Amino acid sequence: MILFPAVDLKNGQCVRLEQGDMARATVFNLDPAAQARSFAAQGFEYLHVVDLDGAFAGKPMNAHAVEAMLKAVTMPVQLGGGIRDLKTIEAWLDKGITRVIIGTAAVRDPELVKGAAKQFPGRVAVGLDARDGNVAVEGWAETSHVTALEIAQRFEDAGVAAIIFTDIARDGLLKGLNLDATIALADRISIPVIASGGFASIDDVKALLEPRAKKLAGAIVGRALYDGRLDPAAALKLIRSAA
Repeated sequence: MILFPAVDLKNGQCVRLEQGDMARATVFNLDPAAQARSFAAQGFEYLHVVDLDGAFAGKPMNAHAVEAMLKAVTMPVQLGGGIRDLKTIEAWLDKGITRVIIGTAAVRDPELVKGAAKQFPGRVAVGLDARDGNVAVEGWAETSHVTALEIAQRFEDAGVAAIIFTDIARDGLLKGLNLDATIALADRISIPVIASGGFASIDDVKALLEPRAKKLAGAIVGRALYDGRLDPAAALKLIRSAA
């Protein structure tokens, strides 16, 4: 079970949004590379990065900050936001990103995901961000008419490394992970599922370690770390002791 600390990038800064609303952004660090180094020093083993501006623009917008983070740490980095064509996927993987996360294009262009997953085994994940059960796209600005399960099932045999399932209603609000919906999704597919949205405290870590969550591959934690509500050492110790 991997705990992924999140770095969300807006205008080159490390921020957290509430429910994906760019107007409700809190800046936590002006230097994303320093934030990445801090997470590495705390003992985290895998970094989750989102180019928020890129998600809205449909192309990378915070490349400089991402590249600075790649230089700052040696741990693997997964990146999402504005990755919508093969050229962008290849460029990021060449620069050292371990795994790209495809969101909007997974809804609009599933063949891109299938082709990329085949070409780059283990290095393509799908981000499914759900609002009232349906998947949102274009930086969560639009809600589609398809469910997360319907999208996930499209990629069952495509070689996708992981599904990152975010409950938008909880994201950034510290209400706790929506494990019921996440586990329900994981139980219906064979692709590893990572929980995201609402991570609040050590109670979420304990819930992730319960037998019913055994199919989950991990969870993403953001604001709870930045606000000091989750002690990284305690969380990682709990996970390692359960391994």
